[in-house]
Amino acid sequence: MTADSKRITRWLGGAALTLALLAPFAGSPYASRHGTVDVASLARMVAREEDHVTALELAQWIKDRRPGLRIIDVRSAEEYAAYHVPRAEHIALDSLAAAPFRKDETIVLYSEGGAHAAQAWVFLRALGYERVFFLRGGVYEWLEQVMNPTLSDTTTAARADFAHVAVLSRYFGGVPRSDLAPARREDAIGIPGADSLRRSAVPLPPKSTESRILQVRRRGC
Repeated sequence: MTADSKRITRWLGGAALTLALLAPFAGSPYASRHGTVDVASLARMVAREEDHVTALELAQWIKDRRPGLRIIDVRSAEEYAAYHVPRAEHIALDSLAAAPFRKDETIVLYSEGGAHAAQAWVFLRALGYERVFFLRGGVYEWLEQVMNPTLSDTTTAARADFAHVAVLSRYFGGVPRSDLAPARREDAIGIPGADSLRRSAVPLPPKSTESRILQVRRRGC
């Protein structure tokens, strides 16, 4: 099983567990005061993969300045301070229920590997927010696919797709690389700022780029 498959399995398991925990509240007085839980509807959304966005989709939304977009980092304050997606704001998982959201906002939640964000998605859906998604592979998917994408396929279609990804990556200060060509020592990696798209590239040998951007501790949630 690949690393991506393991992460996807973890967030699916997390979402399934949360749905199971919320099931007893469907139709209960608790639900009427605090939100409604249509477990069957949420399960269908998960099955149709309508509950999440990919890192590249989120990057395009940010670049396009999608109206009403709010990106929520549900990790710890320390992890948020160490690194976060551009325009993201920090709201702890246990504070989501009290957070002020508008019904017309598009909310994208993310965590380390995706599991906690998937659970947060269920919570907000239960509270009646409909335009809610979570980042499929968490901050790791953002780092791997947006900040450090790699071309490893020689097909024409793959090269065309990567050309688009490379433009998007460089917009955020990322370092698109190719396994098919010699690496260049002048490559640099840019780390996005907290609430802007300011970039400050730090020259690094390409082989050390991946270790530099994956300083975030891997805990899988």
